[in-house]
Amino acid sequence: MTSPSASTRLRTESAGDLDPLSAADIYYGKSHSLARKKERVRTYSGIVHTGDGRTIARAAMRRRSHDEQSMRPRRFLIRVEDTLKNLLSEEDTDNNMQITIEDEGPKTFSVGTESSNGFNRFDVRGTYMLSNLLQELTLAQDYGRKTIVLDEARLNENPVNRLTRLIRESFWNNLTRRIDGSNIAQVGRDPKDWTSDPRPRIYVPRGAPEQYEYYTRIAKEQPEVRLDVCWLKEPCDDPAYVRDLNEAPGMLALEMGEVTDPETGEKDLRGLPFVVPGGRFNELYGWDSYMESLGLLVHDRVDLVKSMVLNFCFCIRHYGKILNANRSYYLCRSQPPFLTDMAIRVYDRIKHEPGALDFLRTATLAAIKEYRHVWMSAPRYDPETGLSRYRPGGLGVPPETEASHFTHLLEPYAAKNNLSFSGFVQAYNAGTIKEPDLDEYFLHDRAVRESGHDTSYRLERVAANLATVDLNSLLYKYEADISRVIRTYFGDALSVPAEWCAPGMKPGQIERSATWDRATRLRRTRMDKYMWNRAKGMYFDYDTVRRVQRSYESATTFWPMWSGAASPERAAILVSRTLPRFEVFGGLVSGTEESRGAVGLDRPNRQWDYPFGWAPQQMLAWVGLQRYGYEADAERLAYKWLYMITKAFVDFNGVVVEKYDVTRPIDPHRVEAEYGNQGSDFKGVPREGFGWVNASYVYGLQLLRAHARRALGTCTTWDVFSKATEEDVFEGEDEIDSDQ
Repeated sequence: MTSPSASTRLRTESAGDLDPLSAADIYYGKSHSLARKKERVRTYSGIVHTGDGRTIARAAMRRRSHDEQSMRPRRFLIRVEDTLKNLLSEEDTDNNMQITIEDEGPKTFSVGTESSNGFNRFDVRGTYMLSNLLQELTLAQDYGRKTIVLDEARLNENPVNRLTRLIRESFWNNLTRRIDGSNIAQVGRDPKDWTSDPRPRIYVPRGAPEQYEYYTRIAKEQPEVRLDVCWLKEPCDDPAYVRDLNEAPGMLALEMGEVTDPETGEKDLRGLPFVVPGGRFNELYGWDSYMESLGLLVHDRVDLVKSMVLNFCFCIRHYGKILNANRSYYLCRSQPPFLTDMAIRVYDRIKHEPGALDFLRTATLAAIKEYRHVWMSAPRYDPETGLSRYRPGGLGVPPETEASHFTHLLEPYAAKNNLSFSGFVQAYNAGTIKEPDLDEYFLHDRAVRESGHDTSYRLERVAANLATVDLNSLLYKYEADISRVIRTYFGDALSVPAEWCAPGMKPGQIERSATWDRATRLRRTRMDKYMWNRAKGMYFDYDTVRRVQRSYESATTFWPMWSGAASPERAAILVSRTLPRFEVFGGLVSGTEESRGAVGLDRPNRQWDYPFGWAPQQMLAWVGLQRYGYEADAERLAYKWLYMITKAFVDFNGVVVEKYDVTRPIDPHRVEAEYGNQGSDFKGVPREGFGWVNASYVYGLQLLRAHARRALGTCTTWDVFSKATEEDVFEGEDEIDSDQ
């Protein structure tokens, strides 16, 4: 054995001042490079140094002993590849590259301590720490590390802190996209392009010639990409034109900014960034972006939220609406409108910066155009009630669905017309075969997708006829926000330039707050008349064709509280009588079981129905409850939702998914409904979570008091926590009484 002389002694770089909970790119990446320049910074490679300047591989481990007790924070010396292989072999008994409570391994795994150069061993115990070890090893492997020194703090980190840290340092970044020449080869491809020659394709509106020139240059510089650069015709949302684009689907251009190359001084264009819902998406989505913005602002990512607002303004200016997403087949379809609230939240953060007022002006003008052109015009506006509906245009079969999605529906029509399945679809889409019943079906199908609530028995086969509580609550908020902005920031007189005029508006016309104040009063009156049901104590959608109030009980009944459309009296009824009907183990359920009805083989679960819960329903309810002074109810609901997410995160290898079964205490991420559950399919470590669930987590934490956050970190249920806090209060009162 080599003697421990100064010339031959092996040494390991010190941890220095490196934060043991730093981001993975620092912990496993940048610090490794720094170590080559600064000796006293931790290195994460398997290389060690000898005193004579030589570098050799770390010595093989000898007989191992246990080192269970230590007063110092532990650090472990780990060979990544071997340890990862052994960990999975012992603990991942169902072979899904995750360590969860469902695995039947020994739930203990031995690793060597750094202080003993790996000779002494420490047992990592329990599902949570073992799954964290798996995640850390996977990350180290991502950064090419062969051997690492791993702080125990990364394994036993408080789960609330760990999930918050992952969202802030990893998930947001991994969900961020932009569209420009740097990545058009990847984002321009569409997994829903069912044509015979799928290729990257970008459609540019006529009002953005600089982008057409830019992408044409990119296509010439990168011929191997086969980028197809196309002008978008006007009007771009003509249903027949959009249908024909399905033969060559493509990405729709978004806003770009001018950048200067620091080396050459040349100017170029660069896409403004945005956050996508989940890892498989590359498009800017409508209401997902608003929900994500609530969490991004908690983490001071106002830059991302601002750029998303500007992207939406670009869409309204050139495409007439905030799109479901920026793909050609969405040109006729919008999504729930949240632009004004999103823009005001950004302005409140940047109002001290140059150009902030211009930003607010642009966003407000865009919202006015969208409001009048989309939501207050045919076919979405119902003149008899004065309320609005999700009612997008479109012809034929929606092309963005999987090829087999409508097979069961269309096959009988193909047989009726003596055509093959593909032959019938082609003839029906072209309009050479007329099937009014199918037209009606797809009208409602598109409306469901525009509503964002795809799918639900609340909307099935009737969506386009409904003046929904959710949409009209959002439009009430638009009206109230626009009024306040015009009055507060623009001297009660906002001039509308030509590019922001909706049909029927005149360039230079002046918008005043009084107009929008009248609109809010009128909409509230109409919502009360057509939607409020005093006997049942909640708001219901209104069928504008049959002229009847619907009876489906949906969590959207709380949206008038979010927007301020509910009177204090109605809000009190919603809280006292209606809230208990929707409150379950994990927060708010999307709809009641009674309204959903029986499910089975012939009537499967719909993902926006009972027993599922979604982040938007939770967040909007929390804000609404706070608006009317029901802080305790908001905190309780937030705690239940966050507990459910935290417990699944702890028990199932860090999983964060799109939606949850809020009635299941054990495995709420297991959702048996159409479209599966985005975010659950990963190997080793979660990469992105899911956009609006990430946001709901960090946003909801702001509603919790310090002791509630501590209880959440120990995975204490709401019932146990609330009972304990009530007992503490009573004990405190007894002490006060005895003192008196």
